[in-house]
Amino acid sequence: MTIAAILQSRNGEVISVDPDMPVSAVVKLLAERRIGAVPVIQGGRVLGIFSERDVIYRLGAEGPATLDRKVGEVMTAPALTVERSARILSALALMTQRRIRHLPVVEDGAMVGFVSIGDLVKQRIDRIEAEAEAMRLYIAGN
Repeated sequence: MTIAAILQSRNGEVISVDPDMPVSAVVKLLAERRIGAVPVIQGGRVLGIFSERDVIYRLGAEGPATLDRKVGEVMTAPALTVERSARILSALALMTQRRIRHLPVVEDGAMVGFVSIGDLVKQRIDRIEAEAEAMRLYIAGN
């Protein structure tokens, strides 16, 4: 199963931000949307990712002045990305190895989606449960 399967079930809207936005505005957006990260996009290209971790680390290091900085100055960059054709298990392995929770999905360098580790785990669990149910039905002779 590939990342494309996850993207097919979505409406296509990806919340993203511009690198010139103030950190305070992006923090407000994260809180309002109840999300943990947003891709930072300029000209259709992914420059980086801004996450809850970026806020915490910068506030700890720099204090409240962080909130007045531009998100492009404090984001995690460059962002690791995957293509639609990437296998879910490969993406999960990458996220686990690099200790990240979000991946922009790109095609020809442009972002076409955004997935979280939760999205990938849910897809994997759903598939395992479907296979287990098929096996139960097979064993039961139905």
